[in-house]
Amino acid sequence: MKARGRLHHLTSIGRGRVWLILLASAALLLGPVWAAPAAATPDPMGLVCTEQPLDATPTFDLETTTGYVQTPDGNSLFMWGFKPSGGGFQMPGPVLCVNEDDVVTVNLINNLDEASSIVFPGQVGVTDSDLTPGLFTGEADPLGGTVTYTFTAGEPGTYLYESGTNVGKQIQMGLYGALVVRPALGAAYAYDDAATQFDPDREFIVILNEVDPDLHRAVELGQAYDVTAFHPGYWQVNGRSFPDTIAENGASWLPTQPYGALVRVEPYNASTNPDPALIRYLNAGMANHPFHPHGNHLRVIARDGRLLRGGGGQDTSFEGFTRTIGSGQTYDLLFKWTVVDAWIDPGGDPEPVTIPGLQNLVFKDGVTFYSGDAELGEQGPFPVGVTSYNDCGEFYFPWHSHALFEFTNFDEGFGGLATLLRVDPPGGCP
Repeated sequence: MKARGRLHHLTSIGRGRVWLILLASAALLLGPVWAAPAAATPDPMGLVCTEQPLDATPTFDLETTTGYVQTPDGNSLFMWGFKPSGGGFQMPGPVLCVNEDDVVTVNLINNLDEASSIVFPGQVGVTDSDLTPGLFTGEADPLGGTVTYTFTAGEPGTYLYESGTNVGKQIQMGLYGALVVRPALGAAYAYDDAATQFDPDREFIVILNEVDPDLHRAVELGQAYDVTAFHPGYWQVNGRSFPDTIAENGASWLPTQPYGALVRVEPYNASTNPDPALIRYLNAGMANHPFHPHGNHLRVIARDGRLLRGGGGQDTSFEGFTRTIGSGQTYDLLFKWTVVDAWIDPGGDPEPVTIPGLQNLVFKDGVTFYSGDAELGEQGPFPVGVTSYNDCGEFYFPWHSHALFEFTNFDEGFGGLATLLRVDPPGGCP
């Protein structure tokens, strides 16, 4: 079984299964220059929190605005979005990070030509300035109207924030973002439970959604928006479609899409790398998405901002493979990549196995992310003319929608709702 899993990884590359080789468009990992979204230059990978002054009551000033996002097939999509006040349009909205029991204030300025608002699913006791009551919450009037929301972040976890006005239109147009509430136990824990400890340098956010370009074009031209005609053609992770999802945070060629989705880890080691990564799944779309961490299992520890615990407090977390994330749902998952085969242990005695020869490997357009060697941390030779984007013998696994029509960019595969897991050798790349 181990050998089969390992050979699948290698021959997926060797047979030209292009999800690892399509990355040709990716000079993406060849040291790109990144531009800061709104405030400071972000870390090149992982979750990017909107900065708040230390020891201050968290207050976020957001504006609705319009803009464009790019797709890997050369298209651009008209979108709406929440932007930080004074910043530029971005998709999705800023990631709002607060601490448990913080009193949170969100001020909204609405620059659209229709009323808009924000709701905070999972938060209790949200109040608003109630200047214009709406169906779900107080709304900001068109073209400059304002509204203020206040709530106490009483439960740690991962949440969406999104428009509460004409939701079939406004959330689809892009009015959504992520809210992260950190527990009182500390920033190295997902919840107030020691079993949820993770590596704070390995925290990743995966926000799923889908886009119907025809409806967006209709809004851009001032035409009628008919939600019953909804038929998505693009699928996104963090506002990007694959392969753009694996570009670093703040990639310069994606100025309105600042958040990357590449998950990057090192093998588990009880002494040097004991803590798992934390993956935060959110679905801001209207469709349910079966997200598939190809070749890997993750431990599901929470859903919709609530830790999985049974009566008496027993741990009811579980290991899962493909996870269907319902519209509006969030999940928190812990992930360790464990070395289980001696053949990937640098310096160890490799397990006897037949590795496909170069003559049996297919390189799409003469490029690959395969290292050319079966060992993690090792690189081998390639035929003349083949370019490798592998930095130091790292492994890649595709994480993607298992509804394969979502694994495309306007019906052209592979693309869409997908990203990669990158496993670096122990200690990282030199």
